[in-house]
Amino acid sequence: MAVLVLPAAWALLVVVLAASSCCHVAAHGRSSHGIGVNYGRVADDIPSPRRSVELLRAVGAGSVKIYDANPGVLRALEGTHMRVSIMVPNEIIPDIAASAAAADRWVAENLVPYYPETRVKYLLVGNELLSDYSIANSTWPRIVPAMENLHRSLRARRISSVKISTTLAMDTLTSGAFPRPPSAAAFRPDIARAVMRPLLRFLKGTNSYYFVDAYPYFVWSENNKTVPLEYALFQGGSRYVDPGTGLTYTNMLDEMLDAVVAAMAKLGYGEVKLAIAETGWPNGGDYEQIGGNAHNAAIYNRNLAARMAENPGTPARPGAKMPVFVFSLYNEDLKPGPGTERHWGLYYANGTAIYPIDLTGARPLGSYPPLPAPENNTPYKGPVWCVLADRGKKLNETAVGNALAYACGQGNGTCDAIQPGKECFLPNTTAAHASYAFNSYWQQLRKTGATCYFNNLAEESTKDPSHGSCKFHSSLV
Repeated sequence: MAVLVLPAAWALLVVVLAASSCCHVAAHGRSSHGIGVNYGRVADDIPSPRRSVELLRAVGAGSVKIYDANPGVLRALEGTHMRVSIMVPNEIIPDIAASAAAADRWVAENLVPYYPETRVKYLLVGNELLSDYSIANSTWPRIVPAMENLHRSLRARRISSVKISTTLAMDTLTSGAFPRPPSAAAFRPDIARAVMRPLLRFLKGTNSYYFVDAYPYFVWSENNKTVPLEYALFQGGSRYVDPGTGLTYTNMLDEMLDAVVAAMAKLGYGEVKLAIAETGWPNGGDYEQIGGNAHNAAIYNRNLAARMAENPGTPARPGAKMPVFVFSLYNEDLKPGPGTERHWGLYYANGTAIYPIDLTGARPLGSYPPLPAPENNTPYKGPVWCVLADRGKKLNETAVGNALAYACGQGNGTCDAIQPGKECFLPNTTAAHASYAFNSYWQQLRKTGATCYFNNLAEESTKDPSHGSCKFHSSLV
């Protein structure tokens, strides 16, 4: 999604106006009650931690989740009364599991200096560990031992208000993200008894939460002919009755959450509390990724906030309040993968609001200004190319050259046409050759998972970049 580049003075004015359209929530003193926000920082030139805290308060966020224990962020959160979730990096979990001293040292260095002035409430041990099969042997069996060592360290320091858990994607279930009916859901056989049962035992024993990443967007986008968009966006218009329980569902998120509840119950831990570690809707994406737009993102997140404020819980657990964290604070332009990965933010990386929102859920939905009409709720059928992105900045010849070399080293004859004397050799510039190489690589390998990214140097285009006798191949999405 393009971001308008403005002169500094105008950019500052836009940020102030955008914040003022949202920040009435904080002004009324209700920010501590809003749902939370994931504060990722995989982006260029995002606002400072202190400015980021101001932006969190402007949308009424009551809590914030970070993916580390960054000192600058934790200092900026001092005295705000916002509930804070910090995270132990995936790669050090085996060491913390093997050594109580290592666990205590981590707590001493990453939590104690900021607590309680910074209101740390959750200590998450790793991120989506059970989705990474490459660490099945090295890390999965050590998740709970690491938690136990950290828990002992907290108890020794008489810190009882910090709950320990880990974040888990929906792929912990055999049916993945679309477990229908919810009552039939179960954990994967490879983790059910060896990992999930001891994890649930720990969570129950410490009165902690099962933190799940639940994204109705992915369910809808992959099943849009059977799952209505309105159902995914909390807009009603459709109902699903679970034949196993008779419970009626009016939205996709409830189905996903109750599937986790059903899976926990099958292991004897159906009473463990739930928390939503990540949820949200992308405000942009690639041409082949339908429904990623600011219109849908605003509707989903506004309805989510209103739902959690007015009617928390699920059909299986009516009225049950739970921590909820929207993903994410910013559009993070350095995240690899498909375009949606870089378009989940409430703000652009320059701090400008993408759409107004009140995360307390107190603002009437009808009081928001009109949203831009969605333009990609149905699949795009035309040709698409992958070309060097025009970011309005001076070309980084070294980075582009490295990406060009990488693309030319993949596939079959990827860069034959830009060799001396060939049809695409001219113009003989790094930029021109990069566009051809990026596109040639992508067209050959996209069906095997290749993306048009190249470390944020490439972008998809519906404009044919062919020139003269130099033809860029295309394919229909």
